[in-house]
Amino acid sequence: MGRYGEDVASRALVGAGMEVLDRNWRGPAGELDLVLRDGDTIVFCEVKTRSSAIGGHPLEAVDERKIGRIRRLAAQWLDAHDVHPGGVRIDLVGVVRSGRGPAEVVHVTGVG
Repeated sequence: MGRYGEDVASRALVGAGMEVLDRNWRGPAGELDLVLRDGDTIVFCEVKTRSSAIGGHPLEAVDERKIGRIRRLAAQWLDAHDVHPGGVRIDLVGVVRSGRGPAEVVHVTGVG
């Protein structure tokens, strides 16, 4: 389910003009789902996927603790790649897989 959501999110973000730089990058603090370039900004994107929204929207699973972990991982990624972007942003993408038709994709920019 996770890979499906990341594939859907990646296609949506590329379609919105971003460039994927890295996927599933592992650092000491965990894993970054997607790292993208949006102009001169590096975007660290957390993707949450569910088969339905019955138990709540997938983005509800992202709390302050998780955003803090993404911040730490973003700093580790920038250091590991010696990248000095014009800006850094954390985005979230929630994917709800539909039984029929396309998945529902919600992209929230600049959450942390």
